[in-house]
Parts: sequence; C-alpha cells; structure tokens
Amino acid sequence: MAQIISTAEPFFLPGNGAQSRTGCLLIHGFTGTPKEMRWMGEHLAGQGFTALGVRLSGHATQPEDMIRSRYQDWVASVEDGYNLLSGITDRIFLVGLSMGGILSLLMSTRLKVAGVFAMSTPYCLPDDPRLPFIKQISRFIKFMPKNNEAPDAGWFDKQSFLEHVSYPLNPVRSIAELNLLMAEMRSVLPSVNVPVFLVHSRNDNYVIKDSMQLIYDNLGTTDKQTLWVEGSGHVIPREPAREQVFKAATDFILKVTNNT
Repeated sequence: MAQIISTAEPFFLPGNGAQSRTGCLLIHGFTGTPKEMRWMGEHLAGQGFTALGVRLSGHATQPEDMIRSRYQDWVASVEDGYNLLSGITDRIFLVGLSMGGILSLLMSTRLKVAGVFAMSTPYCLPDDPRLPFIKQISRFIKFMPKNNEAPDAGWFDKQSFLEHVSYPLNPVRSIAELNLLMAEMRSVLPSVNVPVFLVHSRNDNYVIKDSMQLIYDNLGTTDKQTLWVEGSGHVIPREPAREQVFKAATDFILKVTNNT
C-alpha cells in the first residue's frame, strides 16, 4: 500500500525545445503537498521548461511523519530535487509557495540558481505568547487548529479547496521547526544575490500583511520585484489569480534567462 496520499505525489514534467534546458524546482508549503504546485508545473512545462515538484520530508503521508521531521530535512528535500534537476538542465529557478518560498530564498544562497519566484512567503510568524515555548508545548499538545475559521474560509475557488490535499491541523512540533527555518531565511536575505520575484495576495489572511515588503526590503539583490494579486487566498497556484501569476513567472524566467 502506498504511503503517499493519492494525487499528492511529487511530479516531473519534461520540457521541450530550447527552453527544456531551463529547470523549475517547485516547492510546496507547510503541511501541504506537491499537488498545490502541480498546475503551475504543468503551465511552466507547457512553456517548454522542465519542471520538478518535490515532496518535502514528512509531507503528503501522515501528520506523525511531519512531527518527526526537522527543518533540515525540508532543506535536504529541496537539495535532493535540485541535484536531480541539475542533471538534465543548465540553469534552475526555485519556485516556492509559503514555506516553499522561505526554502527558495534560503537555498538561493546555498545552491547555484538562476532566480527565485516566491509566493505567499511569510517573513515571520504572527505574534503569539506561546511561540517561545512551542517546543515544550508540543510535548503535551500534538496538533493545533490552523485558524479559528471554517477550513474553506480563506479560499476563493471553493472547488480547488475541495480537491486540496494537506494536513488538516498544524503539528505543534513542526511550528517550532518552521520558526527556526524562518530565522535562517531572515539571516541570509542580505546575501541573496540572484533575481527575485515576490507575489502576495491582498486577501491572504494566513500570513502577516507586511511580509512581502519586509522580505523585499531586506534582500541583497537589486534585481527584485513584487506583484500584488486580488481575489485569491494563500494558496495562490490553486486560486483564481493563478493564470496571472503563472504568466508573471514565465515572463520572469524568460527575462532572466535571456539576460544571462
């Protein structure tokens, strides 16, 4: 019996023509799965790029697996994908959603990449008096609700929500790991020297509102730009603004590729 949840498997989509030598490594979010990046991967592959959607350690199986994972394991998952993709491409772009965006920015300082396209990326976790003690709390409480609203409250495309695959609750121990990972990202932002494109939705109530600006202001690169979208929630690649964002990603990748 397969361990990975059906429809949430990692994916590889070969490109075609001259653009196939450009690789896109797609990285999903916290408690999410490669499925939330698949439509974007299919779009990029349709433009000729080679797309690989990785599955981060502990994700897309069962929540207990995520509890056992550490942020270094998520980093290693990205590095595995990069090494696989580098064998058949000449340049690689990191394309991340939420925690995938955090990992993309962090790993752009550790790996040789052409650029970063990051969506819904948080700069830090919201203020919470429990956060400094979250690791200790996790010894007694395994899971916490993601928010106080209905599960589909932040979604504009309700059909996409019904098809969405993610863990329904946040593993508390993993929140501690996410917090450590964010600190790593913040520490290296001034060292990011590749082109960066940041995307955020004005309707995203899951991430603190000034995250995109804080990341932008702290980036070391001067080749950086932002895009606000409307009428979409946190999981932008599955929401109504996705076609606008997919086009922005394609244009960004082509522009950077043509300038190198």
